Amino acid sequence: MSLRFAALGLDHRHIYGMAGNMIAAGAEFVGWWTDGNPGALDGFDKRFPGVPRAMDKAQLLDDPTIDLILISAIPRDRAALAIAAMEAGKDVMVDKPGCTTLEQLEAIKACVARTGRIWSVDFSERFEVPSVTRAAELVAEGAIGKVVQTVGLGPHRLNRPTRPDWFFERKAYGGILTDIASHQIDQFLYFTGATDAEITLASVGNFANPSDPGLQDFGEIALHAPEGHGYIRVDWYTPDALPNWGDGRLTILGTEGYIELRKYVDVGGRDGTDHLVLVNGTRCENIDASDAGLPYFARLAADIRDRTETAMPQAHAFKVMELGLKAQEMAEARA
Repeated sequence: MSLRFAALGLDHRHIYGMAGNMIAAGAEFVGWWTDGNPGALDGFDKRFPGVPRAMDKAQLLDDPTIDLILISAIPRDRAALAIAAMEAGKDVMVDKPGCTTLEQLEAIKACVARTGRIWSVDFSERFEVPSVTRAAELVAEGAIGKVVQTVGLGPHRLNRPTRPDWFFERKAYGGILTDIASHQIDQFLYFTGATDAEITLASVGNFANPSDPGLQDFGEIALHAPEGHGYIRVDWYTPDALPNWGDGRLTILGTEGYIELRKYVDVGGRDGTDHLVLVNGTRCENIDASDAGLPYFARLAADIRDRTETAMPQAHAFKVMELGLKAQEMAEARA
């Protein structure tokens, strides 16, 4: 029998990728529930016609045939839903940020320890980007030597008319470092092999949207670990002329070369997505990495079946969110 999953909370469009990729991995989407009628519902119905809406979340949580719960609710509500799902015997894949306070994170850790369930965060800028898959393969092959630094840039388009009220509420989305920068923290830890890091710089600001005091439209973090260094910049400044939502990039510096990913667009003129630049002692080339695959989802399905940690170590998910939350606190204390 295939893995069966349901969704709780459709407040962010990331649910499309979460559900679609689990279906592609062979899982069966059997139901969903959300509070009210968030804007993501229109696109959801088009992508997943025929998947029934439950009368309430208890209908799904009490179904013993459901193995996995996907959560893309308002960020402040994700921790409570995840805990309820794990207490009901389900494993969880949650949209980033997985939680919005350190207190929520501690409650999630306690629930995982108590129930033995999986709490996985879909860091989509790694898990849903084929060029990151190819970069990981090259790093594992030793193509750039030992990784000593990552530089992660996460620009986003504001798309103000489409944003719900909670998007502009600091307590609802958790702050820009907790939210967007969790992607880049994940990639820093993953590519350097670090299991912890010192936050040496953290700042946030609102420079372009003074009428929305709850919005942080700029943030940056610097990280230091024995395994390597990291710099992160995130923002909501993507200009309208760019053909997609953001020119997301990752540079991985090694002792024998470097890799640059232009994940979603190449403003240098190449069509498509997932452009990878590799430079080392024998190679200087552009690689189309769009067919490299997305192994996270099949690995998570296997982890649910086998009770393993091949998709992402549980400690890694906890550490990414811990660092994001602590960086957020540091930045706001200095603001």
